[in-house]
Amino acid sequence: MKTILLTGATGFLGSNLAHRLVEIGHRVLVLKRPSSNLARIADILPYLSLYDIKSPDLSAPFRDHGKVDAIFHTATCYGHNGETSTEILDTNTAFPLRLLETAALFDTRAFFNSDTFFNTDDINCNYLSRYVLSKNNFLKWAKLFSEDHKIRFVNIRIEHMFGPGDAESKFTTQIVKSCLANVPEIKLTLGEQKRDFIFVSDVVDAYEVLLEKTGNGEDFFQHYDLGSGKSVSIREFVETFHKLSKSTTYLNFGGLPYRNNEIMSSVANLEKMISLGWRCRTSLSEGLEKIICYEKGLQRRGDSWTSQ
Repeated sequence: MKTILLTGATGFLGSNLAHRLVEIGHRVLVLKRPSSNLARIADILPYLSLYDIKSPDLSAPFRDHGKVDAIFHTATCYGHNGETSTEILDTNTAFPLRLLETAALFDTRAFFNSDTFFNTDDINCNYLSRYVLSKNNFLKWAKLFSEDHKIRFVNIRIEHMFGPGDAESKFTTQIVKSCLANVPEIKLTLGEQKRDFIFVSDVVDAYEVLLEKTGNGEDFFQHYDLGSGKSVSIREFVETFHKLSKSTTYLNFGGLPYRNNEIMSSVANLEKMISLGWRCRTSLSEGLEKIICYEKGLQRRGDSWTSQ
């Protein structure tokens, strides 16, 4: 059994990681905001140790539980809800840097950082510029910090993750909800942009493999791309879900213009992940079928929650 400190546990990826870590028998400590919605992890709350972030001092979980083996950092702020630049910077740069420094003081072995495919040198997307800048700033600080050889830093650059229960603001969720509701029309771009869609359970599998097989050795900074390794157009993604869901919604491709500096192609290089024994197991259609089953289950039960 390992002791894992998790941030972002009430979010999409974090909640899936929390469930997996509990399932395989690890001790899970959670750093969260006092106002966080706990709906996604309500069923495993008795198995979690929760800590509210109320001050810059993040040492409480380390003091209370002795040695923390690893940090899984998934908390992030996209700026979609009117957050200021300062709030975005604090969540995506200052907070994880404080946590990294604290973990090093308590001899934590490794810090696993959830990075985004937007955060590359050749991508400049204006509509997420503050988010990307803040993520990139933290990564640069982490590289400098790793040179001190106090804690190993494992950067996981995740491609376009999707799955049941994702945030309402996400493109994939909007397509799912609209098609299942049979709205009259969805306006889309031409959909020529290519993305590497990876199902959330495959991402969680990868974290489990990385926890066991990385964070050791001489390399104090390690980087891994994480995706399916396949590039699929937005149009193919939407049309596939539309067909599987038997939706009557009219897909108006070309009804919207591309955004400035639109990313037209992104795909993960999986060589390093495959060398660790990990494989992407869920195809696009299989993942979409699981989302349909999940959404129909929610409709039958009348369940809902506010995504964060």
